[in-house]
Amino acid sequence: MTEIAASANDVESRISTNLDSVRTRIADAARRSGRDPADILLVVVTKTVGVREILCAADLGVEIVGENRVHEAAAKRDRVGDRVKWHMVGHLQRRKARDAVSIFDCIHSVDSLALAEQIDKRCAAAGKTMPVLFEVNASGEETKFGLSPDETPAVIRQASSLEHIRIEGLMTMAPLVPDPEEARPCFRKLARLAESVERERIPNVALRHLSMGMTNDFEVAVEEGSTMVRVGTAIFGADR
Repeated sequence: MTEIAASANDVESRISTNLDSVRTRIADAARRSGRDPADILLVVVTKTVGVREILCAADLGVEIVGENRVHEAAAKRDRVGDRVKWHMVGHLQRRKARDAVSIFDCIHSVDSLALAEQIDKRCAAAGKTMPVLFEVNASGEETKFGLSPDETPAVIRQASSLEHIRIEGLMTMAPLVPDPEEARPCFRKLARLAESVERERIPNVALRHLSMGMTNDFEVAVEEGSTMVRVGTAIFGADR
């Protein structure tokens, strides 16, 4: 066996082992909270991950990858294609909405009405409809993007009339804390906010997804109702 082949096998083995572990932990967290593990989608975050590793993950059954940057995702999608679904999970600038619409299958990080309108405009031009999640700054940290919980319902009501986006849920990023339990109030706040918005029965709005939970806290997020966990480091290693 050549050194290159051995290295490729090592990468595949590592990713396979880590994926199995993450999937088991998601399933265990779901069962602890009386949920069906099949209701939780794993979004494998591939920021800084190479094409070879993405293809390896696809071979191992990964169906959704999450990217933080438009230009990086564009280069990867050119080579990986539609073997996976592409989700935008990082901050999106309005000026990059056109490119994002052409690359992604879902955008998690809509953090203003103006961005929603720009995505809608670009989707109309492209003849497509984009599933979107509104990003909420549930922790209240000044360094984080997102709508405040108080303004979220009004923004969703305004955005509900846009014809080329489909509002499917909310997203948040919890504080980076040493104990995952410290993130629980943030996740609980987002889940309760989603329930409150759903009670309004806003036309064209169905908040079926809560995108919350990352490598350090996804089990707690699942226990609090997450339907999409965004995990990179636990699968590929540091800096994901």
